[in-house]
Amino acid sequence: MKTVAPVAPLSQIPAYLQTVADYEIEAQKHLSDMVWQYLQGGAMDEVSVRDNLDQFQQIHLLPQMLKDLTQGHTRCKILGQEYPHPIFLAPIGHQQQFHPEAEAATALAAEVLGSNIVLSTFSNTDMRQLKQDNPYKWFQLYWQGDREKSLALVKLAEQQNFKALVITVDSPHTGIRDRERRVFFHLPEDMQHPHTPAHIPLPELHEGDHPVFNGLMKIAPTWEDIAWMVQHTSLPVILKGIVNPQDARLAIQHGVQGLIVSNHGGRVLDSCIPPLTALQLIKKAVPADFPLLYDGGIRRGSDVFKAIALGASAVFIGRPYIYGLATAGALGVAHVIKILKEEFEITMALMGTATLNDINSDFIFQKR
Repeated sequence: MKTVAPVAPLSQIPAYLQTVADYEIEAQKHLSDMVWQYLQGGAMDEVSVRDNLDQFQQIHLLPQMLKDLTQGHTRCKILGQEYPHPIFLAPIGHQQQFHPEAEAATALAAEVLGSNIVLSTFSNTDMRQLKQDNPYKWFQLYWQGDREKSLALVKLAEQQNFKALVITVDSPHTGIRDRERRVFFHLPEDMQHPHTPAHIPLPELHEGDHPVFNGLMKIAPTWEDIAWMVQHTSLPVILKGIVNPQDARLAIQHGVQGLIVSNHGGRVLDSCIPPLTALQLIKKAVPADFPLLYDGGIRRGSDVFKAIALGASAVFIGRPYIYGLATAGALGVAHVIKILKEEFEITMALMGTATLNDINSDFIFQKR
């Protein structure tokens, strides 16, 4: 099969790019097939990837009319800090694959649009390059195999004025990604990762050791490590990848101050419960004011509304902003955020909700 060379990123936004779906089609033109399969793919049969998108189709909106919305706004408050709107950027590593300016371009777009960005441990851009006084930035930690290495990164994030620590807990082992294997996915050898090796060193295996349980799982974090980190950082700790209500309760017991309900975009454990369903289960298990953030399958402003109606304090987008990055760098990321923000604002107005606090389950009807 003939391979088509990727097209260079655009320097301006053409009129035909109006939706996230438009950007998805466009982005493929600007990436190699190997990188495209990495971006789009998930674990095993990709049931969870599809479920994350399909779950929103099972929810109808139930608007209320004739409300006075003249005082409307999209501001939200999380962990004592106010954000202009609830559309945040999820941590995604290795962004140089998608655009030469990598996370620097993403961070610029996020700053201009007032979107909270979560910088990945596997960033190609040094966290010290992000604007020091930007108040809308969190740092995401992949456990580094031991406490001291992990804490060293967290202390650097504290110094750089990051506002929260997000610890990803749902991928102690890489998911089985058939699509990546078929295209022999690999990162460029010269790709820089200023905060961590691209592959965290494994423990030495001895005769009789199990490669999984005595390998990556041996250096994976436990609840005791989470409690230790909570005690050793000044930042509020948020866990990303919680879907079980029992884990939500344990998180609170161990001092965690917020959760990101996520199944890692369907990239780790296939047929894991859809995060929108998990959100509803967890909402019942935690205090009413406990911050629950939502991640998975957001493609429209109406999806943002549905997630908030079901209990989310804010939502994360992942693949959508990468479509923008691949298409047109910072300009593309900014446009994707703007599209979703405007769709959400208009959905709020048409639903009869002036603020995020007005949005609740009374405004939705679930088919199932």
